[in-house]
Amino acid sequence: MDEVDRIAAAWRRERPETDVSPMEVLSRVTRLAKHLDRLRKQAFAAQGLEPWEFDVLAALRRAGDPYELSAGQLVTATMVTSGTMTNRVDRLQSKGLVERRPAPSDRRGVLVRLTPAGRERVDSALDELMSHESRLLAGLPPTDREGIASSLRVLTQPFS
Repeated sequence: MDEVDRIAAAWRRERPETDVSPMEVLSRVTRLAKHLDRLRKQAFAAQGLEPWEFDVLAALRRAGDPYELSAGQLVTATMVTSGTMTNRVDRLQSKGLVERRPAPSDRRGVLVRLTPAGRERVDSALDELMSHESRLLAGLPPTDREGIASSLRVLTQPFS
């Protein structure tokens, strides 16, 4: 028994008329998310990055060569406001991880491009993260991983 089993059992004892079975899944997801958040922070910190920095750099890296996106595309990819993105790009630019350049098709537009240093940093952070996450999943057979991924995809679909 884990802590969630004990909590669900206590609720069943105190509120037998209430179906607490959703708690047995979602409380574990919540607890796992907290552990994963700590693990990711550690992996990124090992590369000198904050999680938000990784998010921006990773969005640029995934865009493919020349590793650039408009500010609007970055806002969409990272789910933050445009004001927050401006601040984040300013901070990453001051660290030499990104650069801004005018958008050729729009005089008012700006493109944000990953610098070679930014590419090296995000690639190292991804390698560190995948190492941590692979160790976490090592005890699960590939078919179990696929099943969990499929079930979580179904659960997260309404939020997409």
